[in-house]
Amino acid sequence: MSNWRETLDVLVRERGPALFGYAYVLTGSRAQAEDLLQDALVRTFRRGRATVSLDTAHAYVKRAIASAFIDSHRRAQARPQRAHGDAGDVLTTASGATQPDHAPGVDAATDLHAAILQLPPRERACVVLHYLEDMPVAAVADALGIAQGTVKRYLSDAVGTLRVAFTELEFEPRPTTDVVTPPITAERRQP
Repeated sequence: MSNWRETLDVLVRERGPALFGYAYVLTGSRAQAEDLLQDALVRTFRRGRATVSLDTAHAYVKRAIASAFIDSHRRAQARPQRAHGDAGDVLTTASGATQPDHAPGVDAATDLHAAILQLPPRERACVVLHYLEDMPVAAVADALGIAQGTVKRYLSDAVGTLRVAFTELEFEPRPTTDVVTPPITAERRQP
């Protein structure tokens, strides 16, 4: 068996659930998350890359998931959308209507996930990586291939949107390092 196949097997076995969870948080659908993960694995390993470490393969697949997710939304917006109930709509039942399952007592985590799913794709990817994956802004920028300032703008816009929906939700600022400067004394002022 070639080394890339071994890497793929270990990646799916050891980190498959984490990668699926990442895709699920982005899509909100089990079927879409499975498809997204499968596409990312194919994109990453289709050329039989040279031997890579497990961490490198994991990073490649996560980047492919984010890219595929953002690209799918971009393509969907470019295509005309059919209104619900049009002829050929497979979601329409024999009675002509579908009813979503609104179970009472949905907890705050489910509501937050629904709010995150309403964010634009790039904002959603930044929120998931920064707040749920606990990645610093620089790592999010690197993972998505965008500038750090762009990540900060997306995070700011997304947090603003989420705060409107969840006034009780606290987005704690990331820990920073305080810069301590010594006071200027008379001795230090002289040249």
